[in-house]
Amino acid sequence: MRTKRLALFVAVVASLAVVPAMYSTAAVGADATAVQAKEGWFKTLVDFEFMRQNVDIPPRKGVVIIDSRPAARQYDPGHIPGAVNIPDSQFDKQLGKLPADKAALLLFYCGGLDCMLSHNSAFKAEKLGYTNVKVYPAGMPDWKAKGAPVSVSAAHLKKLMEEKTAYVLVDARPKRVADKGMIPTAINISDTEFDKHVDKLPADKATPLLYYCGGLECVLSDKSADKARKLGYTNVLTYPPGYPEWEKLHGGSAAASAAPGAAAGPTTTVAALVPGKEKGTVTVASFEKVWKETPASLLLVDVRDPKEFAAGTIKGAVNIPMNELEKKIAALPADKPVVFVCGTGARSGEAFDTVKLLGGNVQASFIDADIKFNGDGSYSMVEKK
Repeated sequence: MRTKRLALFVAVVASLAVVPAMYSTAAVGADATAVQAKEGWFKTLVDFEFMRQNVDIPPRKGVVIIDSRPAARQYDPGHIPGAVNIPDSQFDKQLGKLPADKAALLLFYCGGLDCMLSHNSAFKAEKLGYTNVKVYPAGMPDWKAKGAPVSVSAAHLKKLMEEKTAYVLVDARPKRVADKGMIPTAINISDTEFDKHVDKLPADKATPLLYYCGGLECVLSDKSADKARKLGYTNVLTYPPGYPEWEKLHGGSAAASAAPGAAAGPTTTVAALVPGKEKGTVTVASFEKVWKETPASLLLVDVRDPKEFAAGTIKGAVNIPMNELEKKIAALPADKPVVFVCGTGARSGEAFDTVKLLGGNVQASFIDADIKFNGDGSYSMVEKK
């Protein structure tokens, strides 16, 4: 009897060994066992939850999301935010879009469970020496079905304009920034004043809304898009590369009229800060000199969201998110300069305008630059031209 039981046990174990592979031991994510792997699939698979945790604007460091579908018909009209497009058929010609770091996380996706493009590209990336390659096999259909954010390309936006398709394009940057130039046909609804201008949005909740702001380091369009969805709009899209890319590709619209209420910036070099070209700005060079030599002589305020601030800021800066600034103006010092920073100059410029309108004697200025913040308190700063 014992021999028969042992034989039965061995048979059961052997049968488990030949069960068809599921998102198996190489799979990552809570839904990993939900879909059976197919012949020819890449070995390391991920699910929606894994993707959701790695999709962000600004894009996560060390993570590259790659859409393997054709550009014009599939990627352009709708893709995962922050994804770069490397069609599988063009993979060898577009290797420059892959990161130099072979240990970077590469997440490939395409058109769903019957699409092999992402798997094909993943194998190619692995052969190039990339060591952290994964595929999201459920792809774009699953991403959209779960209500996740969707982005469009500049080419698709231009096509909508040329075809005179019904849509509303919204610039989520502060008015002082948008006044310098916007994408043609856009209206400006600053994210921080979203609730005050809901009346500018279309009555028909099915009308396509396309939000953009100051590029991949700018979160304003994502925040406004989320607010629009919560109002019941059912076709909300974003254009993450925003105005910087559009201006580079097509130029911008003529500048709008000057923003009301924007006061002149400091006219004296308080604490050796030198006024920049734009009203209210200080030059990067003068800021860095003061910050290095006498940091206590000014208050540096990072007006990005707490999540962004926690991921990296300039060592010594304090965090007052833009949407909280108005109620905290009274706490700002009047006896030394207050310098506002963000990632692109958009929110810091809005902070300057807000303080000039409401802040009394606060010596406010801002830095109009593209800033990369590192987790160790270091940074790189390139002044806007």
